[in-house]
Amino acid sequence: MPQLTTSNALPYTLRRVGVLMSPDPADPLEAEGVLNPGTAWAPDGQLYLFPRMVAEGNVSRIGRARVVIEDGVPVRVERQGVVLAPDEGFERGAGNAGVEDPRITFLTDLGVYVMTYVAYGPLGPRPALAVSTDTVVWRRLGPLHFTYRPELATDLNFFPNKDLVFFPEIVPGPDGRPSFAMLHRPMWDLDWLRPGEGAPAPAGISDGRPSIWIAYADAEEVSRDLAALTSLRHSAPVAGPEMPFEVAKIGAGPPPVRVPEGWLLIHHGVTGPVARGFELSHGAVYRAGGILLDPDDPSRVLARSPEPWLSPETHEETVGTLGNVVFPTAVERIAGTTYVFYGMADSSIGVAALERTEN
Repeated sequence: MPQLTTSNALPYTLRRVGVLMSPDPADPLEAEGVLNPGTAWAPDGQLYLFPRMVAEGNVSRIGRARVVIEDGVPVRVERQGVVLAPDEGFERGAGNAGVEDPRITFLTDLGVYVMTYVAYGPLGPRPALAVSTDTVVWRRLGPLHFTYRPELATDLNFFPNKDLVFFPEIVPGPDGRPSFAMLHRPMWDLDWLRPGEGAPAPAGISDGRPSIWIAYADAEEVSRDLAALTSLRHSAPVAGPEMPFEVAKIGAGPPPVRVPEGWLLIHHGVTGPVARGFELSHGAVYRAGGILLDPDDPSRVLARSPEPWLSPETHEETVGTLGNVVFPTAVERIAGTTYVFYGMADSSIGVAALERTEN
């Protein structure tokens, strides 16, 4: 494996391709934008996009749309309705509702598609899971639960959590057992729920800035019962804000991709003011970069990009519900090219090509 260090620039970059999907002005379910999609190659051989569709009042649903590919390039979509709406109690509050920001991973070892999403319910954003065998019908497995770790002195189940994504392959767990690993991003600000609880970090957490964590589900248990994917153990921090383009917070993007160097995680980094609670972070800038994780221990960072690979520059990326945002959430291989799908200013969906560069 090539020798890289955390200070090395990873030999990859993102090249902007274009806008794939914009909100339909005639559809009230898209009144406040389409953004942050998942993707999946379905059993029919077609690639489908699963956008977060935002209706008036910030009520989100997850849609399904066929990706139209011309000359190996994704160019537009054909909408096919809604596959998940905030119908369950844990997805709704007295004044809010939503199923948000799906990330989809096909787990070959199980033959199922796994969708992680954020349920915006009575206690704010909570991590949840749904599964499918055809990408059309999705069965909820429910909210995720993190086993308490006394050494952290913090119960992750008390806190909101976002940017959830599974690795596509079984990996070694910290206990040596074959495991399904998931990246996630706890958030420690509880002022929205209990004023005065928004301390920089809870007990056991040295850096209060939102960071990327990892957790594991035992592969043998999951093989007997898919519901075991919702019971996650050995949760621990992986990477925090470090580079200039991510000093405020970072979060995982699409499912990690196997590359010659290890696991490549495309992520977002944020600079500027971070809103308290769950209001939009006006004035913040979201950029995309990369982190390389050890293939034999995905909790270990081997290298990371010191500069962003994609920054908001176009009109669609700089002007929208939340301006100055590129937010990668899905990755697919199409006709020999790896494409990354990303949210643009919380309003539209763009496509970029992942390309290897010369160091």
